[in-house]
Amino acid sequence: MRRVLIVTAAIVFTGLAGCKATPPGKLETRTMTFVKHHVTIGNKKEKNPLPDNAETLADGKEAFGYYCVVCHGMDGQSTGVPFVGHMSPPVSSLASPQVQRYTDGQLKRILDYGIKPSGMPGSKGTLSDDELWSIVVYLRHLPPKGSQGIPEMYTH
Repeated sequence: MRRVLIVTAAIVFTGLAGCKATPPGKLETRTMTFVKHHVTIGNKKEKNPLPDNAETLADGKEAFGYYCVVCHGMDGQSTGVPFVGHMSPPVSSLASPQVQRYTDGQLKRILDYGIKPSGMPGSKGTLSDDELWSIVVYLRHLPPKGSQGIPEMYTH
């Protein structure tokens, strides 16, 4: 019996020592992107009720600045976020084609409910629908990478 326990423990420890998370390959990335865009992220047909104008954009930038910059940086591309390289799964660049291909309704759903098991939390009940929809407008007009500097919380 003792021998079985020792062998089992050795196998478990060897397996754990050899476990490493590696970035997904091209096929895995394409497959998961397709699944997220066409299967798991709902609200594909919901339209943003807010106008795409300067006022809504300013409101979205303000809400984004309060709730999203911690992980996504001020530019939505994680500029200046010190832990971004240590997140698994990695924090997405909100300017990436994979994110920008979501419909407005899908982005709103992600903002409402988050993405599990990632670190992306849902904001339904914390932010109003107007705040969430204005963030969607802001996401469509993100500034160039690095142009907004480092979030203040990371400059001290």
